[in-house]
Amino acid sequence: ILKTGPRPMPPGPERDAMFRGHFANMKRLSEEGKLALAGPLDGVEGRRGIFVMAVADIAEARALTETDPVIANGEMVADYHRYYGSAALMQVRETHERIAKKKL
Repeated sequence: ILKTGPRPMPPGPERDAMFRGHFANMKRLSEEGKLALAGPLDGVEGRRGIFVMAVADIAEARALTETDPVIANGEMVADYHRYYGSAALMQVRETHERIAKKKL
């Protein structure tokens, strides 16, 4: 679970670049088969997003999450939990790419 961190960055070019890096990092992790699912949350109690990782343990999830610019810059912090779900979750990226509307 990604939550608001101790160093929120004010609006501007640096914040925009950080979030471009955040989305690029998610794409990279997904393409590597490490990020099964990601998305925004409701903001309640500082919860801003979720990463569901396909990894062996929390240590590996932590190492991968720390590569994200929003974590590295303190915009967000991660709260780690074990999760076990369907193996079909790994098909989300492929299915999304097949049915998503194409950008013009």
